Amino acid sequence: MTIRRAVASDAEHLTTLIHDSSAYRGEYASIISDYRVTADYIARHRVFVAVDAVGRLLGFYALLVEPPELDLAFVADSAQGTGIGRLLIEHMIDQARQVGLTHVRVVSPPGRGVLPASGRRAGGDDRPIASEGCVGTPGTAVHHRLTRRCRPEITATR
Repeated sequence: MTIRRAVASDAEHLTTLIHDSSAYRGEYASIISDYRVTADYIARHRVFVAVDAVGRLLGFYALLVEPPELDLAFVADSAQGTGIGRLLIEHMIDQARQVGLTHVRVVSPPGRGVLPASGRRAGGDDRPIASEGCVGTPGTAVHHRLTRRCRPEITATR
């Protein structure tokens, strides 16, 4: 698995991954129904993709620098539970540090807990996860303070 900077030709593949995501089916489908990742979006933001050895898209994230926010983060349904999400979040934290950010805002999807850098619960269980004394709950914004420790410190705000 390789994480690389997204390029303009990735735009349609990223859009497809978003629309194929089981995280936004049913009552939440309208949130992403018209969403498109464009070549311009990729050029303006720090967008990185995870691909396997044959170039198949496994997941991606988009980091906004101003204001500091994890705008998008998706892992292909077929790659759920493999650690790709954790690796993408760790990569995002490194990228944020490289551009001098001290925190990154993360907003959870409706009805889902915020998933810390340690990743999802085993088996795709989406209940909120306690991490270092904090719990992300559905509908909260979480600010990841980028500390020198391996894992970020997580603080939730409304």
